[in-house]
Amino acid sequence: FILHPNVAGPCSLGVFSSTGSLRTTSSAMFPAVCAVLLFASSTLAFQIPAQVSHHATKPSGLSHRSRTALNFFDKIFEEEGPLGKGITVGKLSVALISNDRSKSSIFGMLEDAARNGGSEPEELAELTNAVCLALLRKSDDWVGACSTSQWFSEKDAGKAESFYNDLSNSEAVKYEKEYIPGASSEEKPGGPTQVVVTIVLEIQGDSTKFDGAGFSITGTKEVVSSIASDCLVDDGYVVNAAEVFWSPSDRDEVLTRNDIIIDFPELIDM
Repeated sequence: FILHPNVAGPCSLGVFSSTGSLRTTSSAMFPAVCAVLLFASSTLAFQIPAQVSHHATKPSGLSHRSRTALNFFDKIFEEEGPLGKGITVGKLSVALISNDRSKSSIFGMLEDAARNGGSEPEELAELTNAVCLALLRKSDDWVGACSTSQWFSEKDAGKAESFYNDLSNSEAVKYEKEYIPGASSEEKPGGPTQVVVTIVLEIQGDSTKFDGAGFSITGTKEVVSSIASDCLVDDGYVVNAAEVFWSPSDRDEVLTRNDIIIDFPELIDM
């Protein structure tokens, strides 16, 4: 399904699929917005792009110290925004156990958030917030988590977008089947399964917390809460790009412990 206004400008991309994925993109720099909804497996993702992109690689362990020093001097000359300076790109993944696929389960919450989402920046920010709140409400069911992030100067907005795309693509390739239940679906709910929910976020400033997920329940809650709060600042316009993936969404599909070890080896048990 494609929505394409008859105007020139950068497009937005959306993927909605088997783990419930919908990716959408929009740019605050141009009036034109295109939304493309693709159906790919086991994910739900929303994307609003920031600026033009340029490939950037993560610094190795050897260059970590010099990279930190460079960030310090870059920030001195950065313009301050509502959430600080520059751009932060990060990824958060949370694994949890769901005993059913009912409307009150994490599946029902994620599907509702996806159906109520839109392509405007504030709508995508609200979607990200809704997913974070759903995770927090199910924190007693968490079994693992992990996170990563990188800071970029405003002048490196293209590199930030490229790094965001790298994180997003690394998640999207994990999904194969195309499926998403309709709002009036009468399929029988499935049984217990493990679930992995991943948020990829590009947000303005340097105050959003990503470090610490997976090492403790408390630390993971702090990361999820920080994302939930910061994405709504300035009516959501601090969010340059946001994407949410979950697996599985097919009501007959079960994600086992072995599946998680193979597809999500970065997750830390809690």
